[in-house]
Amino acid sequence: MWSGPRNLSTAMMYSFGARNDFAVSDEPFYGAYLKATGIIHPMQTEILASQNLDPNAVADHCKGPLPERKKHWYQKHMCQHMINSFPLDWARSCQNIFLIRHPARVIASYAAKREEPTLEDIGFLQQCSIFDKFGGTVIDSSDILQNPKHLLSKLCKAIDLPFDDVMLNWPAGGHKSDGVWAKHWYGSVWKSTQFSGEDTPLPVLSDKMSELCQKALPFYEKLRQHSL
Repeated sequence: MWSGPRNLSTAMMYSFGARNDFAVSDEPFYGAYLKATGIIHPMQTEILASQNLDPNAVADHCKGPLPERKKHWYQKHMCQHMINSFPLDWARSCQNIFLIRHPARVIASYAAKREEPTLEDIGFLQQCSIFDKFGGTVIDSSDILQNPKHLLSKLCKAIDLPFDDVMLNWPAGGHKSDGVWAKHWYGSVWKSTQFSGEDTPLPVLSDKMSELCQKALPFYEKLRQHSL
């Protein structure tokens, strides 16, 4: 599952993680990305200490074998983590799904946690690049919120996976596979037990963040054309 930040990605991970036939991994390239770029994020020290920082080793891990002897493996990946020097061919053997969200919503949510995001921070450019490389299935977070059962059923059908009603709910308090950074980023979704309802109107952004939204919008609109 290829996403940008603040994009319903954790709720989707919890949805698939509620299934008995799925193992779950949370952003396995995060630490390697921080080390390679030198970018400073909240909980930097804890993240670097919690993960393998060698992108080649992480890529080998993502090839399998599947954890916990499960039938399927849900890998939550942030597109912006996949910088040009990181291996990507491992994803050819995966079902590639692209989770998109209107950039105005992404930017407003991200800026509340980390000031002044850039186009590289929010992942739209990288998401389009990965889609161009592999193709795959595109889903929009707003469509999921509007009718979770309908969209998740369509998604499961598109990837030849039986739908399971357990995907519509999950226990409050997080998942055992949450990354160490969850305490900073996942507060609201930890309180949730299901998808939270339709999106509100698009947020009003500052001039600077509005400019960023306009830069990201063509990438979102390109992917939106392919959405279920």
